[in-house]
Amino acid sequence: MDRMLYISMNAAQQTMLAQAANSNNLANVNTTGFRADFEQFRSMPVFGQGLPTRVYSMSERPQTDYQQGSVQSTGRELDVSVQGEGFIAVRGKDGREGYTRAGDLHITEAGQLVTGTGLAVMGEGGPIAIPPAEKVEIGADGTISIRPIGEQANALAILDRIKLVKPDLKNVFKDSDGLMRLKDGSNAPLDATITIASGTLESSNVNAVSALVNMIELQRQYEMQVKMMKSADENGAASARLLQLGN
Repeated sequence: MDRMLYISMNAAQQTMLAQAANSNNLANVNTTGFRADFEQFRSMPVFGQGLPTRVYSMSERPQTDYQQGSVQSTGRELDVSVQGEGFIAVRGKDGREGYTRAGDLHITEAGQLVTGTGLAVMGEGGPIAIPPAEKVEIGADGTISIRPIGEQANALAILDRIKLVKPDLKNVFKDSDGLMRLKDGSNAPLDATITIASGTLESSNVNAVSALVNMIELQRQYEMQVKMMKSADENGAASARLLQLGN
């Protein structure tokens, strides 16, 4: 069978993978603190015995877009946004520490401070637990202060401090659960220079218009590869008919 068929099949498959990554970006256009994924195609020769006669394509995620999203004011005391570079440390569902820009925090019935997706926010000594209080305030340095029930308005007590980190982005990758982690598997140290703003949230950095345009382009590429597969099939059928006539 003509090798063109295999090349076009490979291209169609890789285009579908790129479309899946782009669709994931588009689906998270309204997700707080979401970081978009880049995707690109790369030429890959066939390795093995003999000389390579064809070059196939491969879709890959070269990097994550760490550009800051727009910051919106909410007025809610437990909403925070990281100012500039940096991340909020959380405990992932697998128990490992990860990092996020999502600052839509709330307190569970058990008194645990979690993100909007239910991930425990890390403090200086582990996950942050907040006892019953009339008021909870989060300072610019991540310090959490509470006013115990029944106390005066000015009776604020410092409870804990949100772990804010600023690892080198060259050493960070986006894991399969959407959290940022260090490539060597270690945990980033607390960085006292990171500040947050209470009453604000950072939106996703996905550009919806660009993602929609990219979706249309990928769809057209896929259709072109399907047409190539159809042409290869028609060429094969025509060649078979010629062989039959020759016999």
